[in-house]
Amino acid sequence: MSLHILPVYVSSTWLDLEPERKAVEQAIQRLRETKFVGMEYFGSRDETTRQASLDDVDRSRIYVCIVAGRYGSGITEAEYERASERGLPRFIYFKDEATIPDEWREKDPAQAAKLDAFRKKLREKHLEGFDFKSPDDLAAKVTADLHRWLFDNYLTPKLQGALNGEVSREEAQTLLGAVRDSSALGRDLMTRLQGAGFNLSVGGNVIGRDNITNIYNAPAPAVSAPPVLTLHQLRAPVGDFVGREKEIADLTAALRGGASAVVTGISGLGGIGKTELAFYVAERLRDVYPDAQLVVDMRGTDDPPRDPADALAACIRAFAGVEQSLPDDLQELTRIYRSVLEGRRALILLDNAYDGAQARPLLPPAGSALLVTSRETITLPGLKRVTLEQLSPVEARELLRVIAPRVPDETADRICFLCGYLPLAIRAAGSLLDVTADLKPSDYAEQLQDERRRLELIGAEGVDLGVEASFGLSYTRLTPDDARVFRRLAVFLASFDARAEETVCEDPGHKHLSELLRRNLVRYNAETQRYSLHDLARLFANSHMSDDESHATRMRHAEHYLKVLLECGKLYLKGGDAIKSGLALFDLERRNIEAGQEWACRHSSGDEAAAWLCNHYPDAGGYVLYLRQHPREYISWLEAALAAARQLKDRASEGRHLGNLGSAYIVLGETRRAIEFYEQWLITAREIDNRREEGQALGNLGSAYATLGETRRAVEFYEQRLAIARETGDRRGEGVALSNLGTAYVNLGETRRAVEFCEQALIVLRDVGDHRGEGATLGNLGIAYAALGETRRAVEFYEQRLTIAHEIGDRRGEGHALFNIGVALNELGDRAKAIAQVEAALEIYEQIESPYAKKARAQLAEWSGEA
Repeated sequence: MSLHILPVYVSSTWLDLEPERKAVEQAIQRLRETKFVGMEYFGSRDETTRQASLDDVDRSRIYVCIVAGRYGSGITEAEYERASERGLPRFIYFKDEATIPDEWREKDPAQAAKLDAFRKKLREKHLEGFDFKSPDDLAAKVTADLHRWLFDNYLTPKLQGALNGEVSREEAQTLLGAVRDSSALGRDLMTRLQGAGFNLSVGGNVIGRDNITNIYNAPAPAVSAPPVLTLHQLRAPVGDFVGREKEIADLTAALRGGASAVVTGISGLGGIGKTELAFYVAERLRDVYPDAQLVVDMRGTDDPPRDPADALAACIRAFAGVEQSLPDDLQELTRIYRSVLEGRRALILLDNAYDGAQARPLLPPAGSALLVTSRETITLPGLKRVTLEQLSPVEARELLRVIAPRVPDETADRICFLCGYLPLAIRAAGSLLDVTADLKPSDYAEQLQDERRRLELIGAEGVDLGVEASFGLSYTRLTPDDARVFRRLAVFLASFDARAEETVCEDPGHKHLSELLRRNLVRYNAETQRYSLHDLARLFANSHMSDDESHATRMRHAEHYLKVLLECGKLYLKGGDAIKSGLALFDLERRNIEAGQEWACRHSSGDEAAAWLCNHYPDAGGYVLYLRQHPREYISWLEAALAAARQLKDRASEGRHLGNLGSAYIVLGETRRAIEFYEQWLITAREIDNRREEGQALGNLGSAYATLGETRRAVEFYEQRLAIARETGDRRGEGVALSNLGTAYVNLGETRRAVEFCEQALIVLRDVGDHRGEGATLGNLGIAYAALGETRRAVEFYEQRLTIAHEIGDRRGEGHALFNIGVALNELGDRAKAIAQVEAALEIYEQIESPYAKKARAQLAEWSGEA
């Protein structure tokens, strides 16, 4: 039977007593029958945290209180009161007044008064309270006190209980085996135990199945002495642990195992929470592996990492004692290690392993389990692997608000997002807010928006290692080529495919990307076959690129995504189902495309290559941009491209940009301004003798004048457009011109003629696979049949247009179709459905800032009697 472990709760304020708490934690962990319980990661904070800490007090057997110059939030006093209510043995320690720095004394008179009252109460109730001058002094006192209490108030009563039949013989014999000086038990008790058949011989420090290192009644170890190894080395899980339910369930189920050895691994990015998850799961499995729970830091981010032989020796000495002489040979150490574990139920936690080769010698025999954490994806025989990702937004907010309860939910969500939902970053940010009372959460969230300083602003408050330093440990272990590729990945603001990485990062066959994936510096989605970089990892990588490397890499990035945008445009122009493929590709790569365009245009004035890219981005997208971008976003692209075209003296591109600017302003309802751009486009097309673009400019001028109600003038432009389209073989242009003529003749009251033009247009546009033009023409046919009084037939055409618009993501077309359906349904006497359709149209119009929103609102007001 294993020795029962007694939880010791350590209560104090936090930041001012951090060195003392660490010293006490080490002292408690050295005693193999006690374990440290405290609030190292959640501190003295709000009610949620308060309840968590009080629950831990309830679960503990011994209470230790350390008092210095701060009162804090009062949770220390609440923990003391709870321990008193529970009747726990309480050990109180006061920091010598002369050793308390002024910065760690209460400045607020009310807080100081509370502290004085608390200290007075403790002094009155605990005359044996000790003063201490240093962390080592405190650790020595705590060690001695716990030794004394364990012997006098735990061991002796247990043995007496065994004589009375209240404690099992097996437990009592286990306790006796741990007594170094049995004479201290008292002659009477010794005689009674011997008479009852107990073995009173002193155990020795040898390798054996039933050996337990003797500690009771031993002198308190000096703090400066080498640590006494123990078989039960797990520390308490952090108090603010959240989420990971699936991973916990998977690991727990795997580690429960059976007769064979169980090997599980947790891998993931630095700061993702691998170690905390491992300790949380291991704590749950103490009863499954009662003989030992060993924790070995493999120092995988050190240079060099821990030698496997040293790790094996540490595990062996946990059973055999620190004095045990061991061979240097790895093979022989492995044999002894497995011999020690043979027949036992032990859990070995290897934290921060470098790779599989380092961990392989520590594979245990049947009955025991190995739990490995590593920044890299390692390979071991029979390994069941769990790869950690970032927290969910809900889990991240819960973690932040447990640490810093004053942060409102909405602000917490912003901070967590900017921290990339990385537990280490959230814990550091939350701790900073918790200890900096005059830092407004909203101001802090605003500061984090600055990508250049975000890692610095997150800092390292409340954590052992800051986010930047954590990434640095992984980065320094990379080969020069792997490091080069990692830095260059910073240019990807969204997920990317291997083809993009190979081009942008100059990594043929993406072999370095695969190595970064193995090291968990890159994420991979097997379903989409795309890679991504954590936001904070991206900022770290970017900070390590030189200006020259950054410029060259971003140039390749902009060039690549111009080609991707061109592919989107070409797919759209193929027509049919290819339209959807082009739009889907744009949706997938949109953020990368926009980043490439933004960089190229920002650098265009001083760089001819960047200007060339900026000039060509709007042309590459074509109708895809018209359908996907807000008009004002499209205008910003076009204005930048127009400036670049003029810089490069590219008259053909200049003309196209002028024409597209006119179309964008038409959508916004600024028709007179649109006409100015169309007229400049027409002049440019004629100057460079581009008949096709001349025709397009004429057609667009016609549409602009039609919008102004000058229908006869519009027809003149449409007819010129139709003639040029037929002359140049521009079938798509021919179909658009026919459709526009149909709309014009509806407005002129020549409805039958309008229907003829629309039907001709429909044939042409379907022939060339122009879904958008087909949808617009179906809508025009609906308008024509409505004018003829054939309302039900009109609705059929409107619904066909709505289907196409929805399929290709034409929000403007959806709005027009919904509005026209609503008007038609009202004509048919169904006002309720009509209102619903126009309300849906109005929602779209408002989202895209369409001038038709005014018309939709007026129609709804009329139907509701408010006009």
